[in-house]
Amino acid sequence: MQSYASPLSQVVDELWERRAELGPDDARARSVVVHAIDLLDAGKARVATVCDTGEVVVDERAKRAILLAFRVLGMARSQVGDFHHHDRVPLKTSLDGVRVVPGAIARWGSYLAPGVVLMPSFVNIGAYVDAGTMVDTWATVGSCAQIGKNVHLSGGAGIGGVLEPPNAVPVVVEDDALIGSRAMIVEGARVGRGAVVGAGTILSASMPVIDVRTGEELSRGRIPDWCVAVGGTRNKEFPGGTFGLPCVLVLKRLEEGRRHDKAELNEILREHGVNA
Repeated sequence: MQSYASPLSQVVDELWERRAELGPDDARARSVVVHAIDLLDAGKARVATVCDTGEVVVDERAKRAILLAFRVLGMARSQVGDFHHHDRVPLKTSLDGVRVVPGAIARWGSYLAPGVVLMPSFVNIGAYVDAGTMVDTWATVGSCAQIGKNVHLSGGAGIGGVLEPPNAVPVVVEDDALIGSRAMIVEGARVGRGAVVGAGTILSASMPVIDVRTGEELSRGRIPDWCVAVGGTRNKEFPGGTFGLPCVLVLKRLEEGRRHDKAELNEILREHGVNA
């Protein structure tokens, strides 16, 4: 795995080693952790990044800082309009260049780049949402999930979170991808650049991704760049009989750089007997 120089203080690692001793009354530890989460909130640090080799590199120190926040921050009451909250992690306040529709929630420690649009949705601590992305109504961006530029997370889509263990790879959705309504991308799975994921598709890190043209298993938990993928099943023999196990099917490869055309996508799905 490629090494990664964290921008966060090494003191975070020292605090992690004695985390069982820490609490809200430790002012020094709280100061270090708050500074680290502020860097995540501003996008000056991030939990994971895709390096030049295409590998996802995790900043373990950043994840440790997030976990430490739940030890060193005390419970606090807050209010937004008529809504009352009681939590250790406050809501995000740095929203320059971001459109936030009433009902949207983003926690401190998540980064929202200028040009992001949040419909009534939820973005958790440690998440990174890049420029031009829309998080549509009732979509969820889980803790530490990494969302690229110009992504569309359709209504009700669920992007899973991951905090423990600290070195676990978070979900990554790369630039220009489209995640269909009620699709679930979880457990460190990855969606490639420009990929279209059909409505209701479930992708986990261990789930096989299969090319329908060849029957080849392309990967486990990773949808390739520039393709249309949907949820499917594959038959597997067990002592008790033959059962269909979930998988993800790659229906078609798309021309690189081509923006999604809804009518064309619907035609691809109909061609394969999938509801648009």
